[in-house]
Amino acid sequence: MNFEAVLKKREDRQLEDWVAGDCHGLNFFEIDDSLQDLLTLYLSEDLREHMTPVYQRLGAVAGNELDDLARMSDRHAPVLHPRDARGRNRDWIEFHPSYREMEKIGYGEFGIHAMSHKPGVHGWPEKIPPMAKYIFQYLFTQSEFGLMCPISVTDTSAMLLERYGPAEAKDKYLPRMLSQNMDDIFMGAQFMTEKIGGSEVANFAVTARQENGEWRIYGDKWFCSCADADVCLVLARPEGAPEGNAGLAIFAVPRELDDGSRNDYRIVRLKDKMGTKSMASGEIVFEGAVGYAFGDVGAKANPGLKQMMDQVSMSRLSHGVRAAGMMRRCLNEALVAARTRDVFGEAIVHKPLLRRQLLKLMVPTEQVLSMVMHVANVLHRADNGDEGAKRLNRILTPLVKFRACRDNITVATGSLEVRGGNGFIEDWVNSRLVRDAHTGLLWEGTSNINALDITSRAIARTDAHEDLAADLKQRIEDTDSLPGQFAGELVGLIDRAKSFAEEIATTGNETLARQASDALYHVTTASLLATEGAALGQAGGDARRMLLSRLVIDTRLRPHDPLNVGDSTFEIEAGNYLLGDTKVPLDVATDLVGS
Repeated sequence: MNFEAVLKKREDRQLEDWVAGDCHGLNFFEIDDSLQDLLTLYLSEDLREHMTPVYQRLGAVAGNELDDLARMSDRHAPVLHPRDARGRNRDWIEFHPSYREMEKIGYGEFGIHAMSHKPGVHGWPEKIPPMAKYIFQYLFTQSEFGLMCPISVTDTSAMLLERYGPAEAKDKYLPRMLSQNMDDIFMGAQFMTEKIGGSEVANFAVTARQENGEWRIYGDKWFCSCADADVCLVLARPEGAPEGNAGLAIFAVPRELDDGSRNDYRIVRLKDKMGTKSMASGEIVFEGAVGYAFGDVGAKANPGLKQMMDQVSMSRLSHGVRAAGMMRRCLNEALVAARTRDVFGEAIVHKPLLRRQLLKLMVPTEQVLSMVMHVANVLHRADNGDEGAKRLNRILTPLVKFRACRDNITVATGSLEVRGGNGFIEDWVNSRLVRDAHTGLLWEGTSNINALDITSRAIARTDAHEDLAADLKQRIEDTDSLPGQFAGELVGLIDRAKSFAEEIATTGNETLARQASDALYHVTTASLLATEGAALGQAGGDARRMLLSRLVIDTRLRPHDPLNVGDSTFEIEAGNYLLGDTKVPLDVATDLVGS
């Protein structure tokens, strides 16, 4: 990464220039060498060449205009107006103009919500595949996390409506949900959570009744992000339906009815959240709102929860992508600060302890980038009917959500520390990144929920860990430029992680579910980093990802005695390359990882 734009010679500095610089004003795509390298592996040449100018444009917007708008929106949270001047319950949410400008960028200019549903977005003749779409989320989220929730749920709501929704609702709402015209667009949302909790859906109390040939929704939803959505998908229990998960159904509930009048539900309060302050989350009471049922539902077993899990899975992947984008911003902020902050006559990037800290930020940032590119590629294959990819996706998606969102907090906090006291001041982006990072732990399942999904469902019920291990070992076998001993160690670690996770799953040992999930994540990313680095190096490019693979093994998969100094030779030598701007040739990477 080249930081010349933010560097000044010591003799040319004014007093204020001694305050460490930041990433604002940079092009977030152009400074991301890792992403550009991986595009050559994960995108076809024609798609890559077509999308690169669009990514460059978004990278410039993210580093400049969007960054300014995000700062402003964070300081001016939305305001709920419960009634109109006559005292009628005509609630509406007032957003700062900066938020509306961000909507124009995300929905209007770049069409992130629509590109995987219709051809022609950005001139690509087909629907844009996941590997290309999620790069838009990755770049956008480096400046604004909050708005990516409405963009993502509009995307996934359109997916659910298209797959399972009734023809009447599709005809009315789907074309406008995929619109990029800001005067015409319908934004979507999913309202699931109730006071009883977000994960224990079996006891949800919101009900649906048939009245005069229409379904009407009654009850209280406790946490509704994108509270002012034009079309919300509500999980409710039809009157007389069985208790538990089997009785739930999905209903598409419009904010306005066909005659322009408000549907019968109210936003009664907005949440005062720790993070994502730009986006409105609220509590909603349904008082007989008209809804369109997904399927022939009623007093019987209903498919609503199973259908909604498609959305949950896609949202979990999106959270992994958002974490990847935020971690990249945090790492870049730390690198800029380290290179532009002087202590005792030199930039702190040269201090040995700080270099070690920077590597601790870099490794998880590169792990998650490899992971989301891989998962998006697997999703594309699954969408095209590959049964093996579907089984892989079943375990990869909760894995990336589980680990990436946890690492995001560590990286955000570490980046703030590199900046020092200024990082704690709201003038800089670091404090917002820390606040927003915690959100990813909570939405679409906490760490415990995702770890248990991995062990008790993906492994215990579908044996998805077998598919994962086989896929990783095949990748290593197909990569002939990896040193034999290093490749052999990777294969051995894959087998051990698979066996360990299987034991945890089959014995029902829930207390170690997170440890098993960690092991699978780290062997997956170590394998991906190794094979990516080898492929890039073999093509004459940068093989540094092989060094990152070895660091994952050393720090996450090997035993470590905290009271033993140990040998830090590899870490120091690898750090010299990883914290530098020159490419790492394949022979250098091969020698280092094999040492």
